[in-house]
Amino acid sequence: MIFSTLEHILTHISFSMVSVVITLHLITLLANEIVGLYNSLEKGMIVTFFCITGLLVTRWVYWKHLPLSNLYESLIFLSWSFYFIHLIPYFFKKEKNSLSAITAPSAIFTQGFATSGLLTEMHQPAILVPALQSQWLMMHVSMMVFGYAALLCGSLLSVTLLIITFQKDIIRIVDKRRHLLNESFFFGEIQSINEKKSNIVQNTLPFYVRNYYRSQLIEQLNHWSYRVISLGFIFLTIGILSGAVWANEAWGSYWNWDPKETWAFITWTVFAIYLHIRTNKNFRSVSSAIVACIGFLIIWICYFGVNLLGIGLHSYGSFTLMLN
Repeated sequence: MIFSTLEHILTHISFSMVSVVITLHLITLLANEIVGLYNSLEKGMIVTFFCITGLLVTRWVYWKHLPLSNLYESLIFLSWSFYFIHLIPYFFKKEKNSLSAITAPSAIFTQGFATSGLLTEMHQPAILVPALQSQWLMMHVSMMVFGYAALLCGSLLSVTLLIITFQKDIIRIVDKRRHLLNESFFFGEIQSINEKKSNIVQNTLPFYVRNYYRSQLIEQLNHWSYRVISLGFIFLTIGILSGAVWANEAWGSYWNWDPKETWAFITWTVFAIYLHIRTNKNFRSVSSAIVACIGFLIIWICYFGVNLLGIGLHSYGSFTLMLN
């Protein structure tokens, strides 16, 4: 009873803090110059991180196993991993960086989805199925989820890199569509006036200065994405290998081409290609970022999409959304 009450308290505190943090994060995106808001955002992230840590520890102590037995618990652990990755550069550098712009919203929205009413039936812990009653549960699942978290963060950094790299092309396409729309409503003259004003504002800053800051940002995104993805790839590799050993103990075979296993292998292959491309200096930036974007989609298929099928040896991880 005490553990259950403590769990509910920590859940509500963390969810309330997430709501506040989302608001602060949106404000900081609109007003980067307000340093106090950024510090408040980081403090809120720290409080939420410790609340989720307490929640996981409470479920672990009460049910005597690491809380990774269903989708709700794995999403909470995924959110905890995002918070952990987010806080590492903050504690070391004490300054804002490109990684925090990805990890903060990822952690917030993952936890928001996990604590929403869509997975209500999974909020209550249950006795582990026989296949999960093993010491390999902690090693395999924690490594896989933490690897997913790191790979998702690195992939999102690569997505941002591509958007900035092809920003001019994207703006050109959007402007063409907007121009056609305005012409259809006879607003062509007004649009041309607005375009002249925007060009005057943009030209106030020298081109070489804008290009320098843009190249610096791209280099920073490229730097962080490579290191985060490399870290995630290591954890993913450890998770797959430990899962193979566990599968041999539980099912008598190291590999069974289960849908979850197959997509995990596809994920590993895609990011192995990413790391291989990074060894070539001519393809380090855009080409590797495109591969990372493909990997981003495949991770969600492996982690979330396969669970929708509810088939295979990992069917105990399936779920049904509760839509009221």
